[in-house]
Amino acid sequence: MAVNTMSSSTPTSQSGAMNPTPTSPATAAELVTANAFAVKDLSIWYGEKQAIKNISIDIPVMAITAIIGPSGCGKSTFIRCLNRMHELVPRTRVEGKILFHGEDLYAAGSDPAMVRRRVGMVFQKSNPFPTMSIEENVLVGLRLNGVRNRQVLNERLEKSLRRAALWDEVKNDLKKPGMSISGGQQQRLCIARALAVEPEVLLMDEPCSALDPIATAKIEELIRELRDQYTIVIVTHNMQQASRVSDRTAFFYVGELIEFGDTAQLFNRPRERQTEDYITGRFG
Repeated sequence: MAVNTMSSSTPTSQSGAMNPTPTSPATAAELVTANAFAVKDLSIWYGEKQAIKNISIDIPVMAITAIIGPSGCGKSTFIRCLNRMHELVPRTRVEGKILFHGEDLYAAGSDPAMVRRRVGMVFQKSNPFPTMSIEENVLVGLRLNGVRNRQVLNERLEKSLRRAALWDEVKNDLKKPGMSISGGQQQRLCIARALAVEPEVLLMDEPCSALDPIATAKIEELIRELRDQYTIVIVTHNMQQASRVSDRTAFFYVGELIEFGDTAQLFNRPRERQTEDYITGRFG
């Protein structure tokens, strides 16, 4: 198979348009079996250090896929490649192919900004913009994309905050600073900000790692509720969390994909000895 070499210097078009997602009707069976991403022979380097080694994986649409594994195994690097966020790191080199609904995300002319609009991301540490209000935090992406219609902005503001299960808690405080709410609310605010531009996929990199158990439970409930509307990929160190929220789980170790399958099967009947050793606490 020919290897497609990609790097942070990949040329992009000024018009920035990726081919739109096909809009032909799909049957329920086709939706169940469809893949959002088809990753083929993916390898990633930071300078001379190889972080991901020849990974191939299909990520299903409208499902929650968890990525587990010990620190430094390449989990975050992998999902950052799904929306080209890795290109913000100097001296990053990628080989292989990532297809998103059949489109090559790294083809010449593909605009990273458009990719990131379709594939949103929530980071490990909640990061509301400190000088912006709750309202401004949610709407910043829309305004950067040129949306000025006040009615559209108001509708998207409420819709996004409701989807993030935050509207009832902040609807009377929208002008207050985004940093004035609790840590768990800030993370849901960041989820609302990601949802406001209406992505097709939501990537979540350790979204609960800095939260207390109550806030974590709210985020997990939210993730399950969003399953019917978005394809979700979540990186987590918490294996109990992966077993609670995900439909499928991938186990990474030292940059390699060791096992990928239905979550219940992987945790209860792992096929690989390394997977069993990790989930039973023998290492990691």
